[in-house]
Amino acid sequence: MTVLSIIIGIMMIICGISCMFTPLVTFMDAGYFIVIMVAVYGVIGIFKSISEKRFGVGFVFSVISVIFGIAVLFFPKLMLLADGVLIYMAAAWFVLQGIVAVITASTLTRATGSKLWIVQLIFGIIGILLGCYSFFHPALVAVSLGFLIGFYFTETGITMLLAAGKKE
Repeated sequence: MTVLSIIIGIMMIICGISCMFTPLVTFMDAGYFIVIMVAVYGVIGIFKSISEKRFGVGFVFSVISVIFGIAVLFFPKLMLLADGVLIYMAAAWFVLQGIVAVITASTLTRATGSKLWIVQLIFGIIGILLGCYSFFHPALVAVSLGFLIGFYFTETGITMLLAAGKKE
């Protein structure tokens, strides 16, 4: 699972950097891009939860991610709806992922005693703040959504690499 985490982490970082350098293209294709990444992220989360035998908040969030991703990909009318509310979906995703990161950080501090929880906590708080900002300023977020998505994928990829490195 460590090799898979490293591969997915690197892919997330590359996707994130690409999004930050092409925010307009990212915004135009964000509906499909987000749905595919959410589904992939959910599948990886499910496999990770099963392999670690941990079926808490992260597992539930992963299952919801897969269901959402599959539903939107296979029902075009849902994709139109998803494009219409993309900004709010992104805001909710940032907040939820930030909450999961904060919860994970609290478990990491108890379980491992390593300093990795600090990075996880910081990224979780940043995710929550970005999500809240997105809810209150949707017009500004529409312009910068590509960058925000890129930041999210980059920080998630870095977190995955750091977590994979700690296991070895």
